[in-house]
Amino acid sequence: MLVFVWHFTHGHQGSPVSFEGGPVWSPLVLFDEGHVGVALFMTLSGYLFAKLLDGKRVSYPLFFWNRLLRLMPLLLLVMAINAAREALVSHDIWAAYEYLRALPGGFIWPTWPNGGWSITIELHFYLLLPLLLYCLRRWYQGLGLLLVLAILFRAGIHYWTGEVQHLAYGTIFGRIDQFVLGIIAFHGRSHLIGYHGRAVAIAVAFVTLYWWFDHQGGFYLQPSYPSPSRLWIVLPTLEGAAFAGLIAWYDGSFSHGDGPLSKMFSLLGEYSYSIYLLHFYFVFTVAQWIHVNVLDISNFYVALPVSLLALVAMMPIGYLSMRFVEGPFLRLRRRYIRV
Repeated sequence: MLVFVWHFTHGHQGSPVSFEGGPVWSPLVLFDEGHVGVALFMTLSGYLFAKLLDGKRVSYPLFFWNRLLRLMPLLLLVMAINAAREALVSHDIWAAYEYLRALPGGFIWPTWPNGGWSITIELHFYLLLPLLLYCLRRWYQGLGLLLVLAILFRAGIHYWTGEVQHLAYGTIFGRIDQFVLGIIAFHGRSHLIGYHGRAVAIAVAFVTLYWWFDHQGGFYLQPSYPSPSRLWIVLPTLEGAAFAGLIAWYDGSFSHGDGPLSKMFSLLGEYSYSIYLLHFYFVFTVAQWIHVNVLDISNFYVALPVSLLALVAMMPIGYLSMRFVEGPFLRLRRRYIRV
């Protein structure tokens, strides 16, 4: 939702909603800076895998096999669509060949299309997961040391190059903090479950940070892109700490029902990967068409509910993707937990 709203409201270059300004202090600033949804995703990945694998013996070859079955079929389809589009636009079949030839580099660099750069980071996390879980069992302090090293590394890059936004936002060198903090939060959840005051304090502090960040120019205008601000040295850590604490609190503090609202959000979660990769084909054009032909949505407070309606409209596309693209491959998954 955060990423979709961000793309719908701001487009490629701050249209229909300008990057300048922003909503008043409220959780809505997280939608105005919806790129933070990526941080939530990464932190949630760390938390969930720590929860799923807690105390288990894992066959990592089968674990990696299942992860590839989950991620790659739709990503490969998106790559094929983009290659065909390259050929059609340029009227040259070799353009598609050149496009496809560059794609293997995405296993290392964040270059895959339609937000696929985040999948590169996720794959890097999967490769590091055995080491992280080993540290969790045998050397818990190692996870804290990894956080310190990541911050020092980003500080060094900022010192040498004058900016670290690209590395902090788009590579494992920034996102590792969020995976690790998600893992730590699961194992330290007893300090958060039922402590509603602590959760409120975390939420207020994080919203305040992002309200300030948004009004300083946010992702693109603080004061330029990429930003020379030193905030990017620690921003991944702050995002991860806030989201990890709130996830652990939410997961353990409530008895979650299975009513209509829960089912709707469950479906949205089931289709979220499909919507994430496929919304790039629709979201920018639809937002501009609505803005020009239906309703002036240059005001954030008008654009937000319209963007949420557009997200709901993506649900059938998510269903079709899950039913015909992803679902058949998911049936090939194998059990990776050793008895």
